[in-house]
Amino acid sequence: MKKFFHFLIDTNIYISIAAVFLTIATQIQLGLNPQWHPYLFIIFFATLFEYNLHRLITVITNKEALESDKHNWVKENLGWFYFLVFISVLGLITAILLAKHEVLMALTPIAIITIAYSLPIFKTKKNVLRLREIPLIKIFLISIVWSAATILLPIIQSDIRFNTGDILAMLTERFFFILAITIPFDIRDIEADQGVGLKTIPLMVGKKAALLISYTALLIFMIISIWHYWDSKFIVLALGVSGISTFVFLNVQKIRDLQKYHYGILDGTMLLQGALMFIFYYLHLIL
Repeated sequence: MKKFFHFLIDTNIYISIAAVFLTIATQIQLGLNPQWHPYLFIIFFATLFEYNLHRLITVITNKEALESDKHNWVKENLGWFYFLVFISVLGLITAILLAKHEVLMALTPIAIITIAYSLPIFKTKKNVLRLREIPLIKIFLISIVWSAATILLPIIQSDIRFNTGDILAMLTERFFFILAITIPFDIRDIEADQGVGLKTIPLMVGKKAALLISYTALLIFMIISIWHYWDSKFIVLALGVSGISTFVFLNVQKIRDLQKYHYGILDGTMLLQGALMFIFYYLHLIL
C-alpha cells in the first residue's frame, strides 16, 4: 500500500486526483449536485501534463538535476515517465474534444499562464526566464491558477448565472487556502532558490515569518469561508475541518519531518477538502 501511495505521488497522479476533488468541492459550494463532466478530465489530465512538463524540461535541459532526490523517480523510471507524459497529452486532447467551447475559452488564459510558468519564454540580456523565476511571483501564480481552474470551469459548464459576490468570495477563499499550503514548498526550497538568486517570501522574511504568513493565509481562508457559507452549515463544517487539519499539518514538526510531507500531506489537503465536502454533503442529505 505504501509503495502504491508513493507511486501515485511520484507520477503526479495523486495531485491530479486532488485537483479533481477540489473541483467537485466547487460544484457543491455552488449549490450543484456533485457529478462527472468532461472538464473534470481536463482538470485531471491538464494537471498531470503540467506537473510532468516541468520534469520533462528538466530532463531535456538539465540532466544533472536528475541526480537530486526530487527527480529520483524520473531517473529510475525514465521509460515510464515518457509514457506518462504521452498518456497525459493524449488524455488532455481527448478531454478537450469533449468539452464545451466556453470551457475551452476560459481554460485558454489559464493554460497560457501555466505553460509560461514552466517554459522559458522571457528573454533577457543574460538568459531566458520562466514566469516562476520572476521574484516573489511563483506562489501567487500557483494560487491564482489553481483557484481559477477549479472554480471557473464548473461555473461556466453549468450555464447558471451565479452571484458575482459569491464567485469572488470563492476565488478569494481558494486563493488563500492554496497560498497557505504553497509557502512551505518555498521554505523547503530556500537553499536552492538562494543558490540561483530567486527571491521568495522565505528568503525575504525568513522561515519563521514565512510560516506565520502561511498560518495567516489559512486563517483568512477560514474567516471568509465561515462568513460566506454561514447559512450552509455542512459547508462550514467541511471547510472548518479542512482548515483545522491543514493547520495541524503546517504546525506539527513531527508531521513536517515526514518523508512525503510536501507532495503527500500538503498536496493531500486539497484532496481532503474535496473529500470532506463530498462526505458532509451526503450526510446533510441523509440527516
